[in-house]
Amino acid sequence: MERYFGENTPKLGFGLMRLPKKGLGKIDIEQTKQMVDLFMEAGLNYFDTAYIYDLGGSERAAKEALVDRYPRESFTLATKLCAWMGAHNEKSAKQQFYTSLERTGAGYFDFYLLHALQAANYKLYDKYHIWDFVKELKEQGLIKHWGFSFHAAPDLLDKILTDHPDAEFVQLQLNYADWENPRVTSRENYEVARRHGKSIIVMEPVKGGALAKPPKDVQKILREANKDASFASWAIRYAASLDGIITVLSGMSNLEQMRDNLSYMKDFKPLDKDEQTAIRKAQEAITKIKSIPCTGCHYCTAGCPKKIPIPEIFEARNQQLVWGQLEEGVRRYGKATENAGKASDCIACGQCEKACPQQIDVINRLRECSSNFDQTT
Repeated sequence: MERYFGENTPKLGFGLMRLPKKGLGKIDIEQTKQMVDLFMEAGLNYFDTAYIYDLGGSERAAKEALVDRYPRESFTLATKLCAWMGAHNEKSAKQQFYTSLERTGAGYFDFYLLHALQAANYKLYDKYHIWDFVKELKEQGLIKHWGFSFHAAPDLLDKILTDHPDAEFVQLQLNYADWENPRVTSRENYEVARRHGKSIIVMEPVKGGALAKPPKDVQKILREANKDASFASWAIRYAASLDGIITVLSGMSNLEQMRDNLSYMKDFKPLDKDEQTAIRKAQEAITKIKSIPCTGCHYCTAGCPKKIPIPEIFEARNQQLVWGQLEEGVRRYGKATENAGKASDCIACGQCEKACPQQIDVINRLRECSSNFDQTT
């Protein structure tokens, strides 16, 4: 018998947000099929997409690479409804479900989520009666389980779970770098969810790929603990070792990443005592670095009136802050803004800060980037 809902679910999930790309930014379906095959052959079966991910073709890729090629009962498919992006009213918000169903051809969804709840948008889900909507979908057999993903402070999470105690699970950003991060509050959110008895799906365990190439001091600590383990493996196993975890989503972008993840998650073993000690040392090292905590989700760019590639600009700045590579940061900034807005073009409208799930002070950070880059490019 399961101690908590989803305990027996394989602890690695395939996030379909960052699928491999080829010419003109299109998803590489053939490579995606190979990745799906390796994942399924390893006995893993949880796949995660979202209505708004299909701006890049994610849901349709799920159909072509997974749904059309495997028996429906052999895999678990999750997708999401975003009431604050891609919707203008209750009707269009609810239509997202039916559009997702058509795009994927899945017939039903095993897990269905209200997408990216935070202080600036959570009331829309009440206004549009989405909580009642997902319950109706479950009664109709169109979804099996429902919950929500969350990007805000623990007091709001506590309120939402108090108001909606029948939510079956919560999807949270949990990784060792953000465990005590006062903006992301991973630990506090985790503790709130568990206090309410909720199982957790983990997103951003590798922090948008940042922990696959952590700062040099962190690399040294982890290599001394295990010279053969990939840096990504530390991050994913850390999250999967927490109690109450349904699965840990990894947004794998190529076959190499898939093979690496399968090498240690096919037969998952929680971190042992010595490995936990190494992680604590890594966390201490990270707190000393003042990087920009951007995960590259691009929620901020959808409504930017100046078409500023904010995540790419922050990535360029972090190349300087984390790695000390000043010239490489300038090069990346120049490439990112070649046919787009510059950091100095920001008009401080604030839409980016409302959309940012990491609660980044985007406007001031862009000013910082402008002062570092716009005089040198």
